[in-house]
Amino acid sequence: MFFWGRVLQVRLRNWNRRYCIMRHLLSPLDFSTQELDALFELADDIEKDPARYAHVCAGKKLATCFYEPSTRTRLSFETAMLNLGGSVLGFSDAASSSASKGESVSDTTRVICCFADICAMRHPKEGAAFVAASHSSIPIINAGDGGHQHPTQTLTDLMTIHALKGRLGDFTIGLCGDLKFGRTVHSLINALVRYENVKFKFISPEELRVPDYIIEMLKDKNIPYEEVISLENCIPELDLLYMTRVQRERFFNEEDYVRLKDFYILDKAKMSLAKPDCLILHPLPRVNEISVEVDEDERAVYFKQVQYGVYVRMALILTLLELA
Repeated sequence: MFFWGRVLQVRLRNWNRRYCIMRHLLSPLDFSTQELDALFELADDIEKDPARYAHVCAGKKLATCFYEPSTRTRLSFETAMLNLGGSVLGFSDAASSSASKGESVSDTTRVICCFADICAMRHPKEGAAFVAASHSSIPIINAGDGGHQHPTQTLTDLMTIHALKGRLGDFTIGLCGDLKFGRTVHSLINALVRYENVKFKFISPEELRVPDYIIEMLKDKNIPYEEVISLENCIPELDLLYMTRVQRERFFNEEDYVRLKDFYILDKAKMSLAKPDCLILHPLPRVNEISVEVDEDERAVYFKQVQYGVYVRMALILTLLELA
């Protein structure tokens, strides 16, 4: 899928098997922009002709190892593999795995490699997916590690923007809400800086501002950004608005969470200030930050994102298993 000739593909595949070299997806930067283009092209083809891919993964198994609660991401991976004709095994909670007995991520990974052909892992600790990959003989997909990265959500976001805007670049994007702990935000920023003429508006209370390392990265790359508190003041300038929830599970005390959880609520009044073609995205789950009345607005595309997530994860599984 990465533009190799067919003969070279076969030789590389055999070489990889011989020397146990595996490709993983641990960060959105693991794929070049050219490879992402190819991935989105494959996902688009899957959307148009799903029957063509219905049995490509017959006999293959996906392990979903989720040490942290998830609805969309876990079910999206499982749906993707089932749509490809494969099967699924795994656990949806650390309490139902041997982690509750003290088993390490590296040991769990070694065990999973005996059962499955590919693994999607979510873990509350940053870097857990990297540890798993370093001990794995099958491809590891980072399905979220703490407040660090969430690369497959980023692939979903990029595909949604590409499909509905027709481009990845030449726009102003506002990221609103929890920009400090939001791993989807961190991953998306790191991915978008590789595209031309992207401007960022960071909309958050001071306590939830984007981390300093991201600001330093934007400064180093001379990429325009602005940190603001008011959503109303900047929404008219945006081509895309990426809303996020304030994450209760990332706070050390309930008092801070309660104080900040309803800091931003996108409603019809604020939507009336936005451009006619401004798209509203959200990684979900939603709590109070987007009023349900916004769901009927054609610019609200967060449920379309969910469907794009299935297609892009199908494409990713095929690519990492070298079946595309």
